[in-house]
Amino acid sequence: MNNLDYGIIGNCQSAALISKYGSLDWCCLPNFDSYSVFAKILDEQKGGSFEIEVTDDYKVSQKYIAKTNILVSEFSNGTDIFEFIDFMPRYKNDDGTYYSPPDIVRYVKHISGNPSFKIKYDPKLEYAIGETTHELNSGYIKSINNEDKYDTLYLYSNLDLETILESKEIQITGNAYFLISYHEKILEQSLERCYLKMQRTRVYWMNWSENTTSYTVYNDQILRSALVLKLLSYEKSGAVLAAATTSLPETIGEVRNWDYRFCWIRDASMVIKVISNLGHKRLAQRFLQFIIDIIPDKDEKIQIMYGINGEKKLTEKTLDHLKGYKNSSPVRIGNAAYHQKQNDIYGILMNVIYQQFVKFDSNLDNSENLWTISKSIVHIVNVNWEKPDKGIWEFRTEERHFTFSKLLCWVAVDRAIKIGELINKTKNNPRWIKLRDRIYNDIYENAWNDDIKAYTQSYGSSDLDASTLLMESYGFIKPHDPRFISTVKATEKELCNDGLMYRYKNKDDFGLPSSSFTICSFWFINSLHKIGEEEKARKLFDQLLSYSNHLGLFSEDIDFKTKRLLGNFPQAYSHLALIETAINFSGVGITKEEKLKDALH
Repeated sequence: MNNLDYGIIGNCQSAALISKYGSLDWCCLPNFDSYSVFAKILDEQKGGSFEIEVTDDYKVSQKYIAKTNILVSEFSNGTDIFEFIDFMPRYKNDDGTYYSPPDIVRYVKHISGNPSFKIKYDPKLEYAIGETTHELNSGYIKSINNEDKYDTLYLYSNLDLETILESKEIQITGNAYFLISYHEKILEQSLERCYLKMQRTRVYWMNWSENTTSYTVYNDQILRSALVLKLLSYEKSGAVLAAATTSLPETIGEVRNWDYRFCWIRDASMVIKVISNLGHKRLAQRFLQFIIDIIPDKDEKIQIMYGINGEKKLTEKTLDHLKGYKNSSPVRIGNAAYHQKQNDIYGILMNVIYQQFVKFDSNLDNSENLWTISKSIVHIVNVNWEKPDKGIWEFRTEERHFTFSKLLCWVAVDRAIKIGELINKTKNNPRWIKLRDRIYNDIYENAWNDDIKAYTQSYGSSDLDASTLLMESYGFIKPHDPRFISTVKATEKELCNDGLMYRYKNKDDFGLPSSSFTICSFWFINSLHKIGEEEKARKLFDQLLSYSNHLGLFSEDIDFKTKRLLGNFPQAYSHLALIETAINFSGVGITKEEKLKDALH
């Protein structure tokens, strides 16, 4: 497997990755950021998996049930055919709460003939630290971590449990199920109960998809990306994760391996912007509440990222007993970037708060809270905007005057002014407008390089950076401004490689990047579209879409030469940029209400 050929299933509490051969190779339970129970993706020998072994005459194909996050792997040798239907249960209870237990259901559907297979059931609890042993009980297999006797996993099935444990051949003539749970089940498990969970989960996802704004072109890609973003949202707190994995490298064999199972304010706020445009206001508002809850009152200590329950300390450590994806060590858990100072964070936050006032009804208490945060952010920007920082790409060593950070400081003040106008609180405007103009003029004069006719990565630099392509979408510059057109052209010339973009080409803390950061390619395509090069933009967009995996999923990076997917997976940032770009090509969408009207007529 070369291309992160995985499907993702999940239920907004955790998620699992299943390979195109039906092997369950990654899952953390009970939550996204818990210790892994299957981690073959990070070590093929030690990591642990739940595999389906068939003879060589079987072919495997994979797809999602339309408009759902339920994954179907079909095994067929022409005569004998069966399916593994994988999902994590999620549906509404009668009381309005959601049923989303830390469970994976693998429903086996007999299609024809007398298919047979073997199961390799090999969970390795706690990132495979210590030995995992199994106990055969009446009705289930209990797996126990010998280092921590309280860390257990349960497997239920209507097939013979001893046969499963011993990886003996299983021949099926009817349907079957496997249910993996972090908890011991109170109710007796059965095929009927699993089938009902599958149907209720299917209805949940189809309803969610029906409530998603649809578009005339690229609608399938938009919906699949939206379903991925929903999977990466954590129901309990409203946080949105950057990705479901840790330590999938940006380049095979290198050390650019990070844990992305956290909530970056930057990524997540962009998710909210896109998701609310797709009609999912509840998800957007829950994330906004997550933000409000983690911001200290009138205090400037806001981090660039948090744990999914709002944790502030994300201590980074390495798991040296695991070899890493394709032997790319180290495997890291936690992320030291939480210490970093990035001045763009304030503009990102203010943009989200502004969206809240424009798009959603806020109660008075919430509005007052957000207005207090807004004033606080302008104060922080006023104190900090002239200082250097680590920038959007989280350079781990030197601080610089990054153009993107300055741009987002401008955004912060601009959006605060606009919010004040919306709520008739304009007494600060004279001061704030002066500050906004100062930042604008500073960027206009110092970020522009007259020799290369482009806005550059940082003040006084000749290095180009894909993030400057966002200057137009944040409203700093008009699309047909000669400076923006010139920046797009210069950035293309310097950073574009066969339709894929470098983030930047100057050496960073780890040397020159050899893979393309997927979101940058979407930013570039958007920029081309904005400056009027629509045909070229559409062609590059179609080419980029062809680099997704077999299920239309994207990771963080794409290798320039081989076009294989690299980096953590699936990546929220990549999918939200895909949606934004596709919507730009498609124009106005059709909302749920409009769909209903059409149906009635």
